Amino acid sequence: MKNIMVRKFASLILIAVLLVSVFAGCSSETQSVAGKEKETQRPIMVQGPMPIEAEKFADRLENLKEEKSGSFVFYIGTLDNYPVIVAKTGKGMENTAAATAVAIERYNPIAIINQGTSGGHDADLNVFDIVLGERTTNLGSLKTADKDENQGIDPTVWKPMDLMASEGSAGEDPNAEKIRYYEGDKELLAAANAVIDTYTEGKIVQGTIGSADVWNNEVDRIKWFHEKYGTSVEEMEGAAAAQIAGAYDIAFLGIRILSNNKVNGGKYNPETAAANQGYVYEVVKEYISTLDGE
Repeated sequence: MKNIMVRKFASLILIAVLLVSVFAGCSSETQSVAGKEKETQRPIMVQGPMPIEAEKFADRLENLKEEKSGSFVFYIGTLDNYPVIVAKTGKGMENTAAATAVAIERYNPIAIINQGTSGGHDADLNVFDIVLGERTTNLGSLKTADKDENQGIDPTVWKPMDLMASEGSAGEDPNAEKIRYYEGDKELLAAANAVIDTYTEGKIVQGTIGSADVWNNEVDRIKWFHEKYGTSVEEMEGAAAAQIAGAYDIAFLGIRILSNNKVNGGKYNPETAAANQGYVYEVVKEYISTLDGE
């Protein structure tokens, strides 16, 4: 009788050990899957050219650390437990293109938001208004008229040149004499529109963002771009980031606030940079909430 009780007790212990092992294995497997999911979360990247256009956003991130590559600075952290990287790209198209390519190769972002200040092209827009880039275009890719010496210069007859039209010489390809627009990602636009009510310092519209390594102060020139390209604002980075993001098939959206508007007398206000980052923060939070459902 005693031996029977001992055998039963031993059997119970064996069963208990097996159950613990099974549950431990399941728990370990669950933790492993969760860990893999966390590891495979692709970050959202927010770009800003100058310190005033990047660092206010970076200060809002948790678990913040800083990495550098060349002159580019990447602030790496989390927002609502999701990885977010703020890239201080530097000013201009070349800096932005290089910073975008470096960031894509290094961090593999799921989406890129290029944001910052801009000059107005639309007289109906005022300082502190924000333009969501339904389209972004390169205003500096132009083909001049064929003129001989002493025939003068006439920028109003210059033609747009689509550098993406072919792998041959865009300057000799008649199919390249058109405007190249980079479309804003629909899901990013939806997230931006979903939080419009959080912004109270101006209005928010969808429009066309123009970019070039040119600072236009001639009102007639600005109006020419507005009429020919449909531009709402101009800046010096967005189209370069959009082009590189497109080459890697990464979702892209430009979000630009008017810091001045030459065509209606709107004076420059540096406080617009912080205001835009506050709104973009809400956009990123909203976009993250849509990713959580995937």
